[in-house]
Amino acid sequence: MSSIERVKCLIIGSGPAGYTAAIYAARANMNPVLYQGMQPGGQLTTTNDVENFPGYPDGVTGPEMMMQFQAQAQRFGTEVRDGWVTKVDLSGEIKKIWVNETTEIEAETVIISTGATAKYLGLPSEQKYLQVGGGVSACAVCDGFFYRNQEVVIVGAGDSACEEAHYLSKLCKKVTMLVRSDKFRASKIMEERVKQTPNIEILMNTETEEVLGDGQVVTGVRVKNRITQEFKDIEATGFFVAIGHKPNTDIFAGQLTMDETGYLITEGKTSITNIPGVFACGDVQDKDYRQAISAAGSGCIAALDAERYLASK
Repeated sequence: MSSIERVKCLIIGSGPAGYTAAIYAARANMNPVLYQGMQPGGQLTTTNDVENFPGYPDGVTGPEMMMQFQAQAQRFGTEVRDGWVTKVDLSGEIKKIWVNETTEIEAETVIISTGATAKYLGLPSEQKYLQVGGGVSACAVCDGFFYRNQEVVIVGAGDSACEEAHYLSKLCKKVTMLVRSDKFRASKIMEERVKQTPNIEILMNTETEEVLGDGQVVTGVRVKNRITQEFKDIEATGFFVAIGHKPNTDIFAGQLTMDETGYLITEGKTSITNIPGVFACGDVQDKDYRQAISAAGSGCIAALDAERYLASK
């Protein structure tokens, strides 16, 4: 194992939250070191067009925006490194972090911005059109705007699925909602809301067989009724998956306080976790909004909290 390195501020993760934290930490002379993780740039790198982030009147691609975030963080002195954290020991005043299972770092403060990973069905056709940016999405608020006056399909049965279906119904001509079982998992109020929305058609006991397309963009969805075993093709230009997210928090289990689904719990409006000197921001602790702008804001909060913690020492 290589010699142990000591840093004042270690940032784990490189999405909008991580890079914003880096910008603020660097400007506060905290000399942040940021590890990009397994998906440099975070979830935004899978988004073709970002039109709802302030400051980009003509829109911007997700990868381009994250490159600009990185450049701004580096301009102020952030050291951005490849690699991902594989183990942590947050028990002492000085936190111990292992990167790629080989490099050991001691950090006075740690900012966690490892994000969350959207769950997908795992169909080859789904993954194909997700990768080419041709009509598969896990965020209606992010991408619904591109499907105005079009017909879309959404998969899911929980509160988030109902909320996203209702959001899409205000933009799209028609929303077909696929529910795999014979009942919703959502709260009654959310279930009633989608049932009472005229342009939402709900297909119960229905699962996705294949996302149809022309090789570049989605043109429809092939579904199967689980009771009758009958197949049906639904015309659609967008396919939305709303079956949940998994926060990237496995390596912090047993050390940081989490909710029942694995999201890190922070104190009130702060980024402060149950361990002094450890802060969390972005989607890793936000299961409600999951937007680039809210993640960036929480990254600012995390850096300010870390700076105040160091000052108190």
